[in-house]
Amino acid sequence: RHSPKSTLRCSPLWRPLFGRLSRRHKLVRYDARGTGLSDWNLDAVTFEDFVSDLETVVDSLGLERFSLLGISQGAAVAIAYAARHPERVDKMVLHGGYAQGRRRRESVTHEEQADAFLTLLRHGWGDEHSPFMQAFSSIYLPRGTSEQIRWFSDLQRVSTTGENAIRLRSACDLIDVKDLLPQIRTPTLVTHSRHDHVAP
Repeated sequence: RHSPKSTLRCSPLWRPLFGRLSRRHKLVRYDARGTGLSDWNLDAVTFEDFVSDLETVVDSLGLERFSLLGISQGAAVAIAYAARHPERVDKMVLHGGYAQGRRRRESVTHEEQADAFLTLLRHGWGDEHSPFMQAFSSIYLPRGTSEQIRWFSDLQRVSTTGENAIRLRSACDLIDVKDLLPQIRTPTLVTHSRHDHVAP
């Protein structure tokens, strides 16, 4: 485990959602590889690693059957897990997700967006005063207050390095679970925010 400079706690950006989810249910949330309390020294960063990490968390907790929430790239991880382990996932909720990363959508626009995101990460990660961070936060928090943008910057600084963020984002851009979709038999609720500028 990596120990960031400050003790990680639930970010004010995520606290309302996690609070509601854990009020009546047991909520298990893990830090993806290269982030939070997970090891920040990354040997490999692939989508297969993301799925393997979820399998490891589930097995280590001895979870037999459970509901799975996947947000953003976590939706694709949930899809891949449910396709491999249909007997363990009783329900899924997928929010703001995608089946194909930007570099798998066969679109020049999406390729350019992938490059632009990496540039924003490279030059603005965790720096609330950077114009690159301001552009980045306007995508994720289009109506964010200055306080929320500061929370977003703080979360970036304590959650991982800019270099790891680039490697993780690059792996997400290569996601492709489109062929797994017909295999899913788990009852699934798919939700998506209007005007989402991150996932189509």
